[in-house]
Amino acid sequence: MVRTYKRKSKRQSWGEQSMKNAIQAVKEGMGLQKGSQEFGVPKTTLLRRVKGLKAGIFPFQATFTAEIERDLVFYILKMESMMFGLTTDDVRCLAFQLAERNGIANQFNKEKQKAGKDWLYHFRKRHPELSLRQPEATSAARARSFNQVNVNKFFDLLEPLIDQYKFQPNNIYNVDETGITTVQSKPSKILAKTGRRQVGTLTLTERGQTVTTEICMSVTGNFIPPRAF
Repeated sequence: MVRTYKRKSKRQSWGEQSMKNAIQAVKEGMGLQKGSQEFGVPKTTLLRRVKGLKAGIFPFQATFTAEIERDLVFYILKMESMMFGLTTDDVRCLAFQLAERNGIANQFNKEKQKAGKDWLYHFRKRHPELSLRQPEATSAARARSFNQVNVNKFFDLLEPLIDQYKFQPNNIYNVDETGITTVQSKPSKILAKTGRRQVGTLTLTERGQTVTTEICMSVTGNFIPPRAF
């Protein structure tokens, strides 16, 4: 007597078209859990397909050419060097505008007018020179003053004074100040050059009270008690 075979596993019980629809929905902003339930596909498989980790079925196609992406990376780093760093959301919006204005075929979200998180993930993976950093808030006045010309002038004036008066290390002090304001806001993370020690971003002056603290230390490590006012 021939027995009727009953499938014991649900593996690959979904259709490829359902997976394609789920991937597209996730790229447009739908969550993985909702996409898995709505289209009847496994969540783990959907995650692999979205991230492009399963080769040969849906290999991720870059929207832009290598040359355009190099120009985009250059622009991102240029803006960061000018203290106008771009957040990940800024870059996604910029990618959408770049594709639309140049007639480049894309699968970006037309309603939100930005590239998807999936595109940004692969873009950063292709360009490891970009890293996500927390910038230090810097005033416009400080940014304008701290430049190569002013720094060179400072050392041009300092060197003859040290030669003339023979200052010893224990007599050379550095003073710096920091302020805490009642309207303090933490800057969003931006894309910056990998390995850069310090990243800054310009901040606007807002009304509020500020407490300023000064700290002074010599080259040899001696401290003067800090002041707050």
